[in-house]
Amino acid sequence: MLRSLYSGISGLRAHQTMLDVTGNNIANVNTAGYKGSSVQFQDTLSQVARSGSAAQAATGGTNAAQVGLGVQVAAISTNFSQGSAQATGRSTDMMISGDGFFITSKGGQQSYARAGAFDFDSRGRLVSPDGALLQGWSATGGKVNAGGALGDIRIAKDMVAPPAATTSAVLGGNLPNDAALGATVVRDVQSFDARGAKGNLELTFTMTATGWEASANGAAAKPLTFTAGGLPAGTTLTSGGVTVDLSALTGNAGSTTVAVTSHDGNAAGTLDSFSMGTDGTLTGTFTNGENMVIGQVALANFTNPGGLEKIGSSSYRSTASSGAATIGAAGQGGLGELTSGYIEMSNVDLSQEFTNLIVAQRGFQANARIITTSDEVLQELTQLKR
Repeated sequence: MLRSLYSGISGLRAHQTMLDVTGNNIANVNTAGYKGSSVQFQDTLSQVARSGSAAQAATGGTNAAQVGLGVQVAAISTNFSQGSAQATGRSTDMMISGDGFFITSKGGQQSYARAGAFDFDSRGRLVSPDGALLQGWSATGGKVNAGGALGDIRIAKDMVAPPAATTSAVLGGNLPNDAALGATVVRDVQSFDARGAKGNLELTFTMTATGWEASANGAAAKPLTFTAGGLPAGTTLTSGGVTVDLSALTGNAGSTTVAVTSHDGNAAGTLDSFSMGTDGTLTGTFTNGENMVIGQVALANFTNPGGLEKIGSSSYRSTASSGAATIGAAGQGGLGELTSGYIEMSNVDLSQEFTNLIVAQRGFQANARIITTSDEVLQELTQLKR
């Protein structure tokens, strides 16, 4: 039987594989996080029709005569180049700008993905469309241990920012030195105890014959000595465990502008909203006005991402070829940064894929012609004797 028949068959199979890969790329042109694949061919074993010989003193060497036996698929490689960004406006959607993969867990099995379309489940956990749980580190007391064990990222409305007692406050503004004798200025400082119960610290400034005096909640007054219109650094007033810094006050002639510029302490609060930084840090805004870190998204990278196994649902699984995952925070150790409100689209180039489609089609037709021609030769052979 003619060897060209089998060469043509191998060409049909190889170009059919190329058509399959190209068709799959085109089908996933709008799949979030999809990475296109490409086919590489290589020739198969060659049959030696005549061996070569070495050069002799009086005779030149000859080359071997070899007949190829067709083509085969050498590899199907995945292109991990960056896909375009699509704005969604959803805070749970995330995009990796650079290298890295999201880490997800489903049924106890860990997988990796570039698609960042996440949403909440009934327990407040971030999940992918197929129910895989996004992995990262939860915060304890507003701090994240990025080297700890991975766990589910949970952002729920029942999260509570604990209360904190008020221990300090700062006042600023001006107390006029030309105020009438006996003039008073009263300012209230909102305070909280350790249980979050709201209280009030009343500060009273009174103009006396020797200048302004300050008192808190009716306690003994403290004279304020202004030098060149200002108070010495470290001028404070303490009452009920709250230390009020008065050193920013001025004593110039004019208007009264005394105001509380800051104070610590807060009541307990529940989660109102959250935002994500480029390093994957999730910061919650609570109803008591406090901002607190509640977790951080973890990313993974591989020595050979091309060795990952596709397992469907736009996810991958590590293999011996890819190597073990290196886990870290976004923006560190060669990992890309995270952007909230965007998802990464497919990196498939339609113009290239349609060109590949034509190349594969013509290659398939050419190999089919080999079989047709070989069949005609065999037909002529069988008709030699009639």
